[in-house]
Amino acid sequence: MTGHLYIVAAPSGAGKTTLVRLLLENDPDICLSVSTTTRLPRPGEQDGREYHFVDVPIFLEHIGEGAFLEWAEVHGNYYGTSKQWIAEQMEAGRDVLLEIDWQGAQQVRKAFPAAIGVFILPPSLVTLQERLSGRGTDSAETIARRMAAARDEMRHVDEFDYVIINDDLHQALANLQSVIFASRLQYESQRQRHSALFAALLR
Repeated sequence: MTGHLYIVAAPSGAGKTTLVRLLLENDPDICLSVSTTTRLPRPGEQDGREYHFVDVPIFLEHIGEGAFLEWAEVHGNYYGTSKQWIAEQMEAGRDVLLEIDWQGAQQVRKAFPAAIGVFILPPSLVTLQERLSGRGTDSAETIARRMAAARDEMRHVDEFDYVIINDDLHQALANLQSVIFASRLQYESQRQRHSALFAALLR
């Protein structure tokens, strides 16, 4: 059975990371793709858990080798997803979730047209700015730059299959889970998962 590939994208501050973390805690049948990045680790982050941290020359070498399913430069740093790892997980029947931006999503769809895209929106620009400011780790200049980037990112919402407005965290999580559950009930997924039953009922 081939697993599903889910793309979850959102502007910074929309709550994507929290939603994905809660989803993974509640659904052991989904594995999160760990991206490679050139940005420095933040406090508490570990190599191989949040990201694979590498320097720019190594990242560029991986690009030249065609090792990435998708890669992009975001806020001055490079991010990429291992093509081989994704393929191996899906061939083993595991569902894989990618946390990437709209640029990465476009690249992924070229290799996996059946990938299911989910975009997370904030309930308002005011709320988005409050969330970014509430982190207390970024300067006003950085927050302004991220707000501008968020506006650009949200203009690509129409490229995704599903849109979730993260006003209430519990409702947003339920909506995200609904997307996952529904995709697993698609005909081809059920036929592969229950091949013996289909053979017995439809002969």
